[in-house]
Amino acid sequence: MKNKIELLAPGGDVNSIKAAIIAGSDAIYCGLDKFNARNRAENISFENLQGIIRLAHKNDCKIFLTLNIIILDNEISQIIGLLNKLTNTNIDGIIIQDLGLFYILSKYFKTLEIHASTQLTTHNKGQIEFLTKLTATRVNLSRELNIDEIKGLSSFGHENNIFTEVFVHGSYCISFSGICYMSSVNTGKSGNRGMCSQPCRDKYETTAQGKNYPLNLKDNSAYFNLTELYNAGVSSLKIEGRIKEFEYVYTVVNSWRKQINSFNNTNTLITDNSELYTVFNRDFSNSFLTGDIDKEMFIDNPMSYSTKYHSKKNNYKITDKITEEQLKLYNEKEKTRAYIKSKIDLLNIDKIPLTITISGKEGETLKILMKTPDTSFIIFSETKLEKTGTQVLDRKMVLKRFKAFNETEYYIKDILLKELEKGTFISFKELTSLKKQILFLLNNSKEVVAPISVPTIKKQTKIEKEASLSVLISSIHDVYLCNETTANIFFQLPSNFKNNFSEIINIFRKNKNLIPWFPTILIGEDYTIAKKLIEELQPKNIVTNNTGIAYEAYKNGIAWIAGPYLNTVNSYSLLALKENFNCSGAFISNEINEFQIKSIKKPDNFELYYSIYHPIVMMTSRQCFFHQVTGCTKHKIDNTCISHCIKSATITNLKNQTSFIEKSEGNYHQIYNEHNFLNTDIVTNITNKFSSFLIDLSDIKTKTEMKLSKIEIIKLFKNLINQKTNSKEELLKVIQGTTYSQYKKGL
Repeated sequence: MKNKIELLAPGGDVNSIKAAIIAGSDAIYCGLDKFNARNRAENISFENLQGIIRLAHKNDCKIFLTLNIIILDNEISQIIGLLNKLTNTNIDGIIIQDLGLFYILSKYFKTLEIHASTQLTTHNKGQIEFLTKLTATRVNLSRELNIDEIKGLSSFGHENNIFTEVFVHGSYCISFSGICYMSSVNTGKSGNRGMCSQPCRDKYETTAQGKNYPLNLKDNSAYFNLTELYNAGVSSLKIEGRIKEFEYVYTVVNSWRKQINSFNNTNTLITDNSELYTVFNRDFSNSFLTGDIDKEMFIDNPMSYSTKYHSKKNNYKITDKITEEQLKLYNEKEKTRAYIKSKIDLLNIDKIPLTITISGKEGETLKILMKTPDTSFIIFSETKLEKTGTQVLDRKMVLKRFKAFNETEYYIKDILLKELEKGTFISFKELTSLKKQILFLLNNSKEVVAPISVPTIKKQTKIEKEASLSVLISSIHDVYLCNETTANIFFQLPSNFKNNFSEIINIFRKNKNLIPWFPTILIGEDYTIAKKLIEELQPKNIVTNNTGIAYEAYKNGIAWIAGPYLNTVNSYSLLALKENFNCSGAFISNEINEFQIKSIKKPDNFELYYSIYHPIVMMTSRQCFFHQVTGCTKHKIDNTCISHCIKSATITNLKNQTSFIEKSEGNYHQIYNEHNFLNTDIVTNITNKFSSFLIDLSDIKTKTEMKLSKIEIIKLFKNLINQKTNSKEELLKVIQGTTYSQYKKGL
């Protein structure tokens, strides 16, 4: 008998959730109308949630709620209110991204199970250790990983009591999830807030390779890789699609259920996946999973591939036959839709009606009969009814005291008082006790949790000393700046520096004031090499955008600063970093505006940083952009591509926005905004908050022009921070073509 592997389905609305249940899902992830990373989905109301949980559990299916966006300080009270409601449901897990929410859940809401969202970009063992300390019980691994990498992390996860999920079907993101800012920069709609406008699916000016959709990937499907995933120790197979309709969810879940059943019962796999082509798809690829990251992963059309697939399968070449196939697919889809709809209409998520019959008279105990369509029970008060009191026992008073029943999976349909003597009284304390007893019995003998009060973070003390200047460099040729300025100098490490390890470690040994800056993505051996650097160098301080390296620093007692790509936007995230990992400081995200920054309160003995000038990284990808743009002699990415390839190119969308593609030695492919970020206003707008302001002087080519040498630019920024007269105007003269739209708009 094989160990059970979970089939986890998307539920973008009530009908999709019902469709997933009918099709045989073991678990469903869904979001409410706030705080989830699929704002474009219809989502569900909290009122529906109780009925959904009841229906799912009746069908041996779990429900996970997505609260997987970054949370702003002014939303904390709302999220705490929601968590207090969720503690009194039978929800099976909460999927989250925000480190502040991890802190709140792990410290105050310990009955709620925490799942780490794909937005956390989990791809190395240190990140699993980091999430374990934050009490996560499962993690959705980065969908860019191959089967061997998944196997290693699943095994390590099980050792740390963490289950692993892997996306096996649906849309691929071309960027590593959680660190894509393209939608945020271009349209003001942040993927980290569930509002991604999908610019990767947009049409661009035709590239040199003749492509109009150069960032558009085929859909992910591991339908034929179930055996490998099972052998890798994956706990859950996750289907993407919370913005898809119910017939899509039913068809895909049903296909995967049949595949899993075939594997479990006969140890063989179904070899025909044509059913998956009857619903929306962009054709399929499993190339990330197999490690064959090639140009066949792209498709130069964002529309559904279904008709084309069936036309090819049937060898149709003439227009009439293709049109005939389209009509056939449409009719079949309508029949399927009607069939599924007829089945889901039979499923009921309505709240269960309660009829409350209250009886008694002066000198007797109060009797309450609770009746539902399926059951009934009676409870009695401990004290007796009286003729005097604070408020007479009538319908209005009972409804007010028992209104909490309406926040459960039940609702008060009727209150019957015919057998209650008029003008009688009972204490509020006794009614409260009766209410708790009733809630306990209605909730399957589970104690009702009283609202938890999360302490408000006190206002931070002002920083007395002036803010310093920090400088990020990425070239060995710029290390001389350590001797030319008093600014803090950070050195940007590449993702892959195995071949240059000795050279890089010697740079730090020769320049004691040079501070290592670790990248966001460190997979497999690259993570091992980064760990080795820390162990051998034992630096006094580091900056890291990777939580795996953050955990390594914490373990080794090394002071560390959370980098800007950890998406820190609220006060509780800072507490999570300091209290759990002894973090010494953090960069505040560049996605938030002046007022959102001002509301953040830092812990004592903790430093805040902000990047005021940098090239804007819009996405980082494990795929090669040049296949579709300028071409590449290699059909697929090999072991030398990341470590050796140096290339650049541009793409321009139909709104005339140009993006710069940069592939530097040792780094993944990245796309930059056409203009660098420059925010001079924050220095005067927000005083006594930041310990240091960062300028990024990496050699990234964009439309922004810098007309002075780096050392002269550093001097001008120092003048700005010291608020010297005309310093802002001087900077804007010598750095031309910049933007700070994110700071103006915020999240």
